[in-house]
Amino acid sequence: MSAKIDLKDAIFIGIGGMVGGGIFAVLGLAVSLAKGGTPIAFLFAGIIALLTAYSYAKLSKKYPENGGTVRFVHHQFGNGIFAGGINNLLWISYIVMLALYASAFGAYSAELISITSNNEVDIKIFQTAIIVLALLINYLSIKLVSRIESVSVVVKLIILIAFIAVGFYGIYQNSENLNQLTPENWEAPILLLSGGMVIFVAYEGFELIANSISDLQNKEKNTEKAYFGAVGFVVILYILIAIVTIGALPFDTIASAEEYVLAKAAEPTLGKIGFTIITITAMISTFSAINATVLGSGRVNFDIAKDDELPKYFSNSLWGKPVGFLITAILAIALVNTIDLESISTAGSSGFLLIFTIVNYIGYKKYKTLKSNKFIHLFAAIICAIAFATLLLQQFAENKIGVFSALSIIALSFLVEFVYKSTSKV
Repeated sequence: MSAKIDLKDAIFIGIGGMVGGGIFAVLGLAVSLAKGGTPIAFLFAGIIALLTAYSYAKLSKKYPENGGTVRFVHHQFGNGIFAGGINNLLWISYIVMLALYASAFGAYSAELISITSNNEVDIKIFQTAIIVLALLINYLSIKLVSRIESVSVVVKLIILIAFIAVGFYGIYQNSENLNQLTPENWEAPILLLSGGMVIFVAYEGFELIANSISDLQNKEKNTEKAYFGAVGFVVILYILIAIVTIGALPFDTIASAEEYVLAKAAEPTLGKIGFTIITITAMISTFSAINATVLGSGRVNFDIAKDDELPKYFSNSLWGKPVGFLITAILAIALVNTIDLESISTAGSSGFLLIFTIVNYIGYKKYKTLKSNKFIHLFAAIICAIAFATLLLQQFAENKIGVFSALSIIALSFLVEFVYKSTSKV
């Protein structure tokens, strides 16, 4: 069979995975943590993503199989409790991402129809309803999910690039907030790093490229280009968005509009029309991300069950699709309605930082087989581990719920695997 996708398609898969709902959900949170150093925080997180992309590229080229991270873990650790725990963590981390996207959708939707953000009940209705809608679409037509994602990627990139261009024009016309970007308005380096780690979820998604490598034209030449092209583009995009946002709005306005700040940043130049356009873009983007994440996490759950790392029940079908779709949606609804945005972001970022630490370590252990540079893999693993620890330590002082949520999710992932493996042998 001839390859089905070219380099451009693979790059768009990575960009689509990253520029989903993350930037709309966490931009305001990033500014609240890093202040004028927010572009630096995004740069820190982007460097970690780029280093990890090196490991993913080498592993994807050697093991071009559907399943990506799940398969890499199996190739290194087999099918024991540790491998199962890591793969369970991957599935639960996708559920956390689903909750994060739903949280952003609820906030932007409420603002669009002028519901006060203090009306938590109405926002929770939006958050819940959009997950239910995405679940129904996934059960009705996976092809429709793919079409929604394809259209959404193009729409949101065009509008975000236009937002950056218009934003810089607005700053040129009125630069009174530009001094907020100067170093005296940056937080301390440790807070810039931890701020970047809290919003690391905005870069989650590039690993989806691994699922397409088997169909990539000239994968020996194009695999690295696909990963680095996608991550590099998104790093630049996020830094520019952060600059425009801080240059457009004073810090107190950003703080008051934390959950829908990207739309608010369009107001100074474009007025209410700009606010509405970005809000609708955020809703489209987060909706498509929710759709794709229900599909992706449901399939991860199915793969884990097929590999005997979860009960076989999870490999059953409901209406012709994996029952994991329904379970994933139910857990995401419970999460988004019980935990605040910063705690969700902390839990998601910590989960993926730990997973990426493991993937980088796998690259290090297999560097001879991969014909890669072991020092890059090792450095990436160490940096991810340091970032993981820094995130938890810094957040513990101000957001104990987020830290306890993160650690509980990690512990639960391994506990479930231990109990399953122990009872299945009886």
